[in-house]
Amino acid sequence: MRYSNLFGKTTKTIPKDIKLDSHKLLVQAGFIKESTAGRYYMLPLGMLVQNKVVEIVRQEMSQAGAQEMITPVLHPLELWKETNRTNEAGFELMRISDRRGAEFALGGTAEEMFVDVVRKYPISYKDLPFNLYQFSSKFRDELRARGGLLRVREFLMKDAYSFNLGEEDFKVEYQKMWDTYMKIFERMGLRTVPVLADNGYIGGEYSHEFIVESEVGESRFLESEDGIYRAHEDVALFGLEPVNPDEEEKPMEIIEQPQWVKTIEDVQKHYGVEANRTLKNVVYRNFQGDVIIATIRGDLEVNPVKLEKVLGETVPLAPATEEDFAAIDSKPGYIHAWGHQFVIPRQATTEARDCRVIYVADRSLKTVKNMIGGQKEDTTDSINVNYGRDFTHEHEGDIALAKDGFLTEDKSQRLVAKKGIEVGNIFQLGYHYTHLMSGATYTDKDGAQKPYYMGCYGIGVGRAIQTVVEVHHDERGIIWPESIAPFTVYLIELNSKPAGDEVYSKLQQAGVEVLYDNRSDVSPGQKFTDADLIGIPVRLVVSPRTEGKIEWKKRSEKEAVLLTFEEVIAQLKG
Repeated sequence: MRYSNLFGKTTKTIPKDIKLDSHKLLVQAGFIKESTAGRYYMLPLGMLVQNKVVEIVRQEMSQAGAQEMITPVLHPLELWKETNRTNEAGFELMRISDRRGAEFALGGTAEEMFVDVVRKYPISYKDLPFNLYQFSSKFRDELRARGGLLRVREFLMKDAYSFNLGEEDFKVEYQKMWDTYMKIFERMGLRTVPVLADNGYIGGEYSHEFIVESEVGESRFLESEDGIYRAHEDVALFGLEPVNPDEEEKPMEIIEQPQWVKTIEDVQKHYGVEANRTLKNVVYRNFQGDVIIATIRGDLEVNPVKLEKVLGETVPLAPATEEDFAAIDSKPGYIHAWGHQFVIPRQATTEARDCRVIYVADRSLKTVKNMIGGQKEDTTDSINVNYGRDFTHEHEGDIALAKDGFLTEDKSQRLVAKKGIEVGNIFQLGYHYTHLMSGATYTDKDGAQKPYYMGCYGIGVGRAIQTVVEVHHDERGIIWPESIAPFTVYLIELNSKPAGDEVYSKLQQAGVEVLYDNRSDVSPGQKFTDADLIGIPVRLVVSPRTEGKIEWKKRSEKEAVLLTFEEVIAQLKG
């Protein structure tokens, strides 16, 4: 490719709202261009990288025995209704209707589609297991798209779905995909760590994210000091030690308290105690309009994902609104740990029924005696409050957010907080979809119809590309790993057009992927700057100063050497 003919050249004009280096470099070097918020054009240079990433994924998936196919982008909405994900997907689900009034979901994930196509065939136990995958556009109606290709509303994904005889059969496939993902990302120049994660609205019981450690990442996870345990903060477990186990329980009292005492910090200051001696209530609302009051030890924070699991919620909880506080005749900072009811019954958003106040207790309440708080009013509050004696909640469990420095679950080590970018994930789906979708069965040896046991495996292609740039760049530009670079060679001609044309032609004949900077209207300095910015692995320079030889320099190295054309080819093959 001659650079003079390339569409999407480098630019110096970068939108001010671009914060990440990787996002900036992809735009500046001419790999991507924003269409609307969260949607990007993949320019010719970007497509060359994307095609190489896709090919690596395709090779490794095929090597693992998976079979490629494609499903329609528009998913019949009745399929999503079968699994109740028209409600569960929440704000991320995008819908569309055709001229005949048929309703569709713009695919954000494709579990229903793959189950639907498989159930159209008479499947026997002899046909299982198998793994089907595709590369297709996905649509997520993100509230706030940001970070370039890291959080978008439309993107290319490789998603795969395994159909297995049962759990043991599935575990073999899960490990195979785990190993395959490690190979894929290694070939792309990414070092990933598998991290236990939440399945979210995908369904199933457990999953793992493949994360590249980076301070710009949105995935926060906790790791044991020996590195054996890794879990996303949404699901990370930790050990709790008793706060004051030898203290005798005292009678609960309602006492006078200055009006300025409102926060946990105020309570600490007024009573001279640590935050772990206090009681805290955090208020949410669910999809049906119920008010959720989570009660926790004052030094801890509520983890909404864990709270959702304890309650069995399938749609994310939302922070309480002014209406919610008014409905229980309260206000922020004055929530009671027991006794709230709706003053005026409300109607649910999706079904005709009165909403409820639901109390949930964190397990930490059992680790402290004689807590302060729980019945705050303007000039009074309760002290010497003990969970189990003075109040209990209908739901109990681990609803606390793990943090840096907390003990591991077995209390043998400390947890270390880390951040990273999620580039892939694998999910155990089990029977989640095959129990919900009729006819999703195979014929067993005894002739009985049994549901498939499933797994799901995804890689966001654009996100992986930008993560590579985030990891592999310097102050001058991108440094592409050779495996996914748009070209192998960036050839620069300086006042030596015939010689440059000849080298370009010979490189093409030798099968070398080359971007030839043949521009005559820019300075040598601009050519070198663009070469570094675009980040192609090898830079070759032909000029009168090279005296019939070619200057060779790797993008990742500082020194340049002069080689003959034959030596250049030998180096490239090497």
